[in-house]
Amino acid sequence: MLWIAAAVLLMPVARAQDTDSYAYYGRGLTPQESRGRDTWYFWTGGGEHMWRQITKITGGTVDLLLYAESAPRATRFKTLGTINDPDCHAAEHPDQYGLNLDVCKPLVIDGIPGESMGIMGLRKFPNPDFKQELWDVNKYRAHPDQIEPPYIVGMACAFCHVGFSPLHPPADPENPHWRNLASTIGNQYWKEGKLFSFRLQPDNFFWQVGELQPAGTSDTSRIATDHIYNPTAINTIVELKHRPLVNENVVDTATGRVVVRPVHHILKAGEDSVGTAFAALRVYVNIGMCSDIWLAQQDPVLGEKRGQSPFRVEEARKNCEKWRETEARMTDAEAFLDSVKPMHLQDAEGGAAYLKNDPAVLQLGKQVFADNCATCHSSKQPPAEIASDAAKRAEWFRQTVADPHFLDDNFLSDDKRYPVTLIGTNFSRSAGSNAEQGHIWEDFSSVDYKHLPQVEEIHGLYNPVKPNHPITFRLPAGGPGYYRTASLDNIWATAPYFNNNSLGIFTGDPSVAGRMRAFDDAMDKLLWPEHRLGTRSILRTTAKSSIVVNGETRMSDLAAGTPIKLLASTNTADLPSMAQKNWFTKILRALLGRKNFEELVLQRNLAPDFVEDRGHEFGSKLSDEEKRALIEYVKTF
Repeated sequence: MLWIAAAVLLMPVARAQDTDSYAYYGRGLTPQESRGRDTWYFWTGGGEHMWRQITKITGGTVDLLLYAESAPRATRFKTLGTINDPDCHAAEHPDQYGLNLDVCKPLVIDGIPGESMGIMGLRKFPNPDFKQELWDVNKYRAHPDQIEPPYIVGMACAFCHVGFSPLHPPADPENPHWRNLASTIGNQYWKEGKLFSFRLQPDNFFWQVGELQPAGTSDTSRIATDHIYNPTAINTIVELKHRPLVNENVVDTATGRVVVRPVHHILKAGEDSVGTAFAALRVYVNIGMCSDIWLAQQDPVLGEKRGQSPFRVEEARKNCEKWRETEARMTDAEAFLDSVKPMHLQDAEGGAAYLKNDPAVLQLGKQVFADNCATCHSSKQPPAEIASDAAKRAEWFRQTVADPHFLDDNFLSDDKRYPVTLIGTNFSRSAGSNAEQGHIWEDFSSVDYKHLPQVEEIHGLYNPVKPNHPITFRLPAGGPGYYRTASLDNIWATAPYFNNNSLGIFTGDPSVAGRMRAFDDAMDKLLWPEHRLGTRSILRTTAKSSIVVNGETRMSDLAAGTPIKLLASTNTADLPSMAQKNWFTKILRALLGRKNFEELVLQRNLAPDFVEDRGHEFGSKLSDEEKRALIEYVKTF
């Protein structure tokens, strides 16, 4: 047996310092999946150049380099909700340029440039426009738009999508290890609004907009603006390999012909409906890729100077090198995303204590799910020959959900679009217009999306200006007004719920206990709507504020308690006609009164839906016993 002992001694052994490394926790992936994971974590697609332009466009309000420096590493998660890179540590002193940036171990990834900023997903690069002789760190901090810094900063997918692992949460969220991270859970704790407001003060309305944006959401139409305040939950990405495909008529960008393709619906309203690869490329454009092309197709950030025109895929393919490089990476990235499986509560550290495992309760929960939820929240659907027979369909779901393997390879969504008038949830996100014909993301939405039927008029919307006069509103035709079914995979770990993360408390606690507190509260409010906040969920300013655009005060003396969406879902270009100067605003208010003045503003609103946690009351008529059984079953997803 000596040869066995010798063989064991010759086997490579993971050193202690290697067992908590990026490479170690990528073990088990195929070479293609590993390349895709590298793209997911580190590839910025050249977006660092756009973010430097955004600093200049916003007069220094938005600056990724100062954002990374704005909160010390020891309080960064608490302050910003970002995830600290495990391979970095706080610097003991400023660097050679006087900047307080984390010090990181070199991590060389073949073909991917840049270095970590100390925050997952933020990468720094040498600034080609930097001139040492002109550098002054204090002048830069005061006016970042007027002096070129030594670095420019780009954003990878990991910035939004890498979060703390529900199975292995960190003991200290400010000092995570690689084992504490999950690649696609989504960072439910990131406070995106602070990125766009950290250099402002509370008396600025845009500070209020950023400060009150719910954690774990992203307003993806903030730069290519649709003039609608619609921050939306950052998706958990899981079970994509088993996601339903939907046949859509799409325009082939190479030939200009309309063809039918089986695609996935991406984004909450299914706008990205021309295939997963193109949807991923659109995301890269949105975070900066090919910015010399797409920033010219719009007036970035404010959208006042000109309307949108479409970003053309064929132009990008011909004239943007980073598009071609990124497109070449998408097959690998999709292979990596296809490898991601759900994380179950029973496998979490201490998770078993939250599961009752009562067979009778779980059996009832499965029956309730089959009868009330599975028709939308399952990728396993009845065969066509019985789909239209209500009785056979119901029996099929009962048998299928009762099967011990029902949850295996189940995306837990039919991936279909449904009108907001049916779902009843806040429609602001569905009102987005960027994928409509003639708008910026036209090439990324299908012909079918652009010809969706106009949804019915929406009645009874709460009017925060005149509560006794409910709002009636109709969304335009051409795509808006729909949500696709959300997947329920990992639902135990991803509360609050709804498109805007409005249903349930936000604990800010990534531990299993913290996640379960959020889960219990959100499920209670889902099934017992009377426990919801209702009109108290309306986002309102916390102090008197003003709207200042390019140094011009458009509206002043906005009272504390002003609904955020009253003005944030209005084109700022419309405001001068109502408030050209401070004195004009005051005179107009004096003549009309505050309520009438706000009613005038409300008439310009593009999405006047203010109550955040309304809708989706499909389970509210169940008995309490059925609701509690359903909750126990849903915990196992």
